[in-house]
Parts: sequence; structure tokens; C-alpha cells
Amino acid sequence: MVNPLLQPAAFSRCESVTPARIEEHGFESTTISDIMKAKGKGADGSWLWCTTDDTVYDAVKSMTQNNVGALVVVKPGEEKSIAGIITERDYLRKIIVQGRSSKSTKVGDIMTEENKLITVTPDTRVLRAMELMTDNRIRHIPVINDTGMIGMVSIGDVVRAVVSEHRQELDRLNAFIQGGY
Repeated sequence: MVNPLLQPAAFSRCESVTPARIEEHGFESTTISDIMKAKGKGADGSWLWCTTDDTVYDAVKSMTQNNVGALVVVKPGEEKSIAGIITERDYLRKIIVQGRSSKSTKVGDIMTEENKLITVTPDTRVLRAMELMTDNRIRHIPVINDTGMIGMVSIGDVVRAVVSEHRQELDRLNAFIQGGY
């Protein structure tokens, strides 16, 4: 399912960023906005979601079918109101390990609630996002702006952007050393 813009509540995929954009910014200055632009469709205000009333089974099935590790969770009938996020880790820790049934458990019972979400803005530097994700041991982070949620980035998106940025810096340094700068 694709969701319209969501309003953020309380807040504390999968191409690399294009080299031309990184060169324009310079080393270690790539932003989440750059990643969102490179992702294309995933950055157009649409993303995968489920509701708090959906079963965990249906949410995990959607993640599997779309090859993603997390879904935004919204309140039923309030698609502009973010309720939280459900991840593969939530499924493993709160369903499998506890011996619960994914077909009878609601997403709202196991999701990470919106008051515990860690988010970034489009202006957040990629290295800052990486630091937040690493320090908090999370692999998916919602991207919000003044009007609401605009997408989500994964640790893979962030790592690809950093690697691309470093590759471009190495190319610039090699060109400089060889006198072709």
C-alpha cells in the first residue's frame, strides 16, 4: 500500500547518490535529501505502510513481497497520523522469541511507537544519520520535514552514499596527485 503524506508526531532504498551531486557538495556533506532524490520513486512522498490494526503476519508478508525490512505504521482511518514503525527485528523479538502468533497479533501490539522513533530531516548530513543509526542500533529511519513524513532511508542507503562520497574524494585526490585536477 502507498500512503499519502503523514504528519509527524513527537520526534527526537536503492541506488547510490550520484557523483555529480556529491561533487557539488564536497566531501562528507551529502544530505538525506540527496539520498531521497537518488532513490527516485521512494522519495516522492510514498512509501510502504500498514495500520495498527493489521496483523503482524500481513505486515511481514508485505515486507517480504516488497523486499524491505520495515513498514511505517499509521492509525486506521488516519493515514496522515504516524503511529510508529514495525521492523523485522520487532517480529523476531516480539513474536518468534515469545512464541506468539503473527496471525492473531496486531501490529500495534509490537511496533515501535512514534514517541520512541528516531527521525532525520532532509537537511541531516548522511554521516549524522549513520551515527544516529549506529548509536541506536537501528536500520531504518523515517525522514520528516515541516509538513510530515516524506520517506524512509535504510542503513544500506546511508552506507552506499558514504562509500560513493569516499570514492569520489579518492578520485579527486588521485587526479590532484597526477596533476590532472
